[in-house]
Amino acid sequence: MSDEQQPDSGLSDDEVNAVAQRKAGSAKVVHEVIRLQGDEELDRPLASLLFSAFAAGVAISASILAEASLAVRLPEAPWRELVVSLGYTVGFVLVILGNLQLFTETTVTAVLPLATHPTLRNLKRLLRLWAAVLLANLAGTFLVALLMAKRILMSADQLDAAIALSRTALDHGAGDVLLLGMPAGFLVASIAWILPNARGSEFWVVMLVTYLVAIGGFSHVVAGSGEAWLLVLTGRIPFSAAILGYILPSLAGNIIGGTGLFAVLAHGQVRPEIKD
Repeated sequence: MSDEQQPDSGLSDDEVNAVAQRKAGSAKVVHEVIRLQGDEELDRPLASLLFSAFAAGVAISASILAEASLAVRLPEAPWRELVVSLGYTVGFVLVILGNLQLFTETTVTAVLPLATHPTLRNLKRLLRLWAAVLLANLAGTFLVALLMAKRILMSADQLDAAIALSRTALDHGAGDVLLLGMPAGFLVASIAWILPNARGSEFWVVMLVTYLVAIGGFSHVVAGSGEAWLLVLTGRIPFSAAILGYILPSLAGNIIGGTGLFAVLAHGQVRPEIKD
C-alpha cells in the first residue's frame, strides 16, 4: 500500500455517508458558511433589513415580558433570580431561530466578508447594515416599552416587576456597562459560529448561551435597550441617561466583544487556509 492510500475502514457506502452526515464541519467550513450568510445580509435591500430588524426589536422584548411574568409568580428566595433569568432567553429564541436581524449577530456574520476581503466597498456595506439594523432594533424595543409603560401588554404587577428588573440591569456606571457588554457581544456572536454544527440542537444552543448572558449580568444593547426605554417612559431616568449611560456603552462593548474579539479570533484561525 502506497503512502497516499488510506486504510480500508471496512464500512459500506451507506455507512460512509452516515459518518459524513454526522461529522461536524471544520472551522474553515463553518467560516465559509457564515461568510456567505454575511454576504447575503449585506446585499439585502434596505427595506428588508429595516422590517426584519424592527421585528427583531419587537420580538426580543418578549424577554422582559417573560421575566416580569415569572417574577410576579415566584416567592422571594435565593434561587428566584436563576428562574426569572430563564425568561431572558425567550426573546433571543424568537429572534435567532426566526432568522430576524439582530445587531449583535451581525458583529460576526456581516464582519467576516470584510475580514476576508477588506475593501472599501465591503466596509461601506457593513456600516450600512449596522446602522439600519441597530436603529430598527432600537425602534422595535421602544415601541414595546411604550406599550408596556401604558399597561397595554402587562398588568400593574407585571409592570412593577419589569421596572424593578430594569433598574437592576441598568444599575451600573457607563464604564462598567461597557465592560459587561464585551462578554455579551462575544457570547451572542458565538451563537452564529455554533449553529451551523448544531444539527437539531439550535434551541438549546440559543437558550444556554443567552441564559449565561442573563445570569452573568452582562449588557446586551438591544435586549437592554427595552429596559432602558421602559425606565425612561415611566419617568425613572432621563432620556440622556438611557443613551449615554447604557445604550452607547453597551453598544461599544458588544462591538468589541463580537467583532474585536470573536470575529477576529474566528477569522484568524482559518486565515492561513483561505486562498485570496
